Amino acid sequence: MALMNTVQAPLTPAVLHILLALSAGDLHGYRIMKQVEADSQGKTKMGPGTLYGSMGRMMEAGLIRESDKRVDPEMDDERRIYYALTGAGRAALEAELGRYRGVVAVAEGRLSYGH
Repeated sequence: MALMNTVQAPLTPAVLHILLALSAGDLHGYRIMKQVEADSQGKTKMGPGTLYGSMGRMMEAGLIRESDKRVDPEMDDERRIYYALTGAGRAALEAELGRYRGVVAVAEGRLSYGH
């Protein structure tokens, strides 16, 4: 998967939700799943297979990376791996949100004129 094509191409729903979750900061896998559920108001629930399969492809494409972040071992499991957006990941998210804004603008224009 070429990095430039990833930024240009529409994102899958799973990738979009993961990038959106990580846009708030570094998170570990379980927290990403919970953030996706919260961001979608419970409409999207992502299981571990979808999450980690998508994240593996996203890491290969340079959209996310493992983070150096580690929390206090007494407060969290020290084995947890945290993930962070890369510059390419942020660019892909911004490009996708731009596509959505364009679609919404067309739809709103048509609905307001009764077309």
